Amino acid sequence: MTSHILLINPNSSRASSDMMVSIARKAATGRSAVAVATAERNPLMIVTPEQLRLAAAEVTEIGSNHEPGCLGIIVSAFGDPGLAALRERVAVPVVGICEASMIEASRAGRRFGVATTTPDLLEAIGDRARDLGLWHLYTGIRCTPGDPVAVAADERLLKLSLAEAVRDCIEIDGAEAVIIGGGPLGQAAEQLQPLFGTPIIAPIPAAVERVFELMQVNA
Repeated sequence: MTSHILLINPNSSRASSDMMVSIARKAATGRSAVAVATAERNPLMIVTPEQLRLAAAEVTEIGSNHEPGCLGIIVSAFGDPGLAALRERVAVPVVGICEASMIEASRAGRRFGVATTTPDLLEAIGDRARDLGLWHLYTGIRCTPGDPVAVAADERLLKLSLAEAVRDCIEIDGAEAVIIGGGPLGQAAEQLQPLFGTPIIAPIPAAVERVFELMQVNA
């Protein structure tokens, strides 16, 4: 492929990769081609801190070994596995969807929360807010009930459950923007915005915009 952005799916689900790269290509609006690479050694969906930690090695390998022509890289799993290590290995901008969505959600000093399906990653996601210096704006996480993989596999249940989590972020926690926390939740993130007056941050489009911003800075 000629000049392009690479989206890495740290989960091993090719269906998730197809969905995520479709969203990224739509967000890129013709500014660049977008390629996708899918992890092979990791679970279909990363749902625990240990899985997130182990995913980092393959993310780093995929990004480091990618063919010439890559203009920027997106790590498309919430928790940004391998992000720091990959940045040290490559010369192009590397963006994580958690990082990018938190930066977008916090613009103009907005208080922001996260609605997601993975309660075991609560601490890891909170750590990202701390690492980015955004802890003072972070209102916390609201999680959907039930098994994360089962919820994510049921489109209707996923949308209903995430909508309730978003509502709690806004009405109980006081969030002024809500991130839908997860690459495999990208389609649901797009579907939820029309239901709320509060900004709903879809992490993949946020990462696409962030990588273009960094590409311009480095140009």
